[in-house]
Amino acid sequence: MSLTLSEAELVELTGYRRPADQIRELHRRGFSRAYVNRLGRVVLERAHYMAVCGMHVERPRPKVKVRAAA
Repeated sequence: MSLTLSEAELVELTGYRRPADQIRELHRRGFSRAYVNRLGRVVLERAHYMAVCGMHVERPRPKVKVRAAA
């Protein structure tokens, strides 16, 4: 799974193909971290998308070794 939404996902989410229209719609919907990169493409991080939509992101927990008291 990619760190950012694909162009196809952005079109499906916003209903627009032009980056300016996509950004306007994303900001209107609360995706404040969406931006246009140097290549002119809209970037929306998947973690931000999931957080705004209320989806829980499961993160792997580190394995911790517990030392016995000496």
